[in-house]
Amino acid sequence: MTDLSNIENEIAQDINNINNLQALEEVRVLWLGKKGKLTEQMKSLGSMSPEERKNFGAKLNQLKEKLTEQLNAKREAFEREEMNKRLATETIDVTLPTRPHDMGRIHPISQAMEEMLTIFAQMGFNLAEGPDVEDDWHNFEALNFPKNHPARQLHDTFFMTEDREKLLRTHTSGVQIRTMENQKPPIKIVVPGRTYRVDYDATHTPMFHQIEGLVVDKTANVAQMKTVLTEAFKAFFGMDDLQVRFRPHYFPFTEPSFEADVGGELARIVGKEWLELLGCGMVHPNVLKNCGIDPEEYQGFAFGVGLDRLTMLKYNIPDLRSLFDADMRWIEHYGFLPLDVPTITRGLSMNAGLKK
Repeated sequence: MTDLSNIENEIAQDINNINNLQALEEVRVLWLGKKGKLTEQMKSLGSMSPEERKNFGAKLNQLKEKLTEQLNAKREAFEREEMNKRLATETIDVTLPTRPHDMGRIHPISQAMEEMLTIFAQMGFNLAEGPDVEDDWHNFEALNFPKNHPARQLHDTFFMTEDREKLLRTHTSGVQIRTMENQKPPIKIVVPGRTYRVDYDATHTPMFHQIEGLVVDKTANVAQMKTVLTEAFKAFFGMDDLQVRFRPHYFPFTEPSFEADVGGELARIVGKEWLELLGCGMVHPNVLKNCGIDPEEYQGFAFGVGLDRLTMLKYNIPDLRSLFDADMRWIEHYGFLPLDVPTITRGLSMNAGLKK
């Protein structure tokens, strides 16, 4: 039988020589590892008599427990010492002022887009999206555009192929067609997205944003359309007394068709009595037929508004092109922090500050 007093003295010597966590781990493996010295002693118990096994095993277990306690105590001491060192070297002076930092801004168009989508979602509209690169059928033909319509010419549309079958969509109405082709009425969708036309000045850009809406069911009518649009823009501009009027107009894909204007204080901001805001109307029966919907059973209304112009109007931004200039000074001035509350008054005051 092995003399455990010699083993205990050897362990004590190894414990005293531990001066860091790595050395501690080496001692633990040396004595308590799978091939450690104490582990080997445990294996020898099988060759002993029952009485010897009982006495030697008990002493061996006591020695193992004592060694484990010593190692744990050493480990805690080293870890505590390491923590104290870190606390001493990583202290923070909370009395110092915060370091200057730049905070990102939400672009006014993104802000306006989120506001409009939230308003229409509260009215029960579902979100629908589609591709920026469209085909002639979804962008023109299914929407009842005549072959000689100006929109189908090079001076108005970015065509991707010589046969003019592929193009950058000129409106998000193609998503309305795709929805009606793949979904049975009732339909109630709002469609946001980028659109593209060959135009560039203070109020037009080659790429701009639209939000369109479509409702198709058995009872859709002009009165519903007027109510939806009037209430939506009252909510967007935060003006309960907003004046809205509807004028007869022409669009290939709606009949009857209207343009909606806003008046009062909102129009006076840009020096006008009435300001054109959007186009709308009842979905043309030919469009319903092209999508496989029976116009004798169903009818619908649709509307489309330029989100960039809405943004300019609400936040008093004078030039549409500045929305796409990527000027950090501009975005810092007109952009939104996450908790900013957008209002007409805020837009006026921001513009006044910019002029100064």
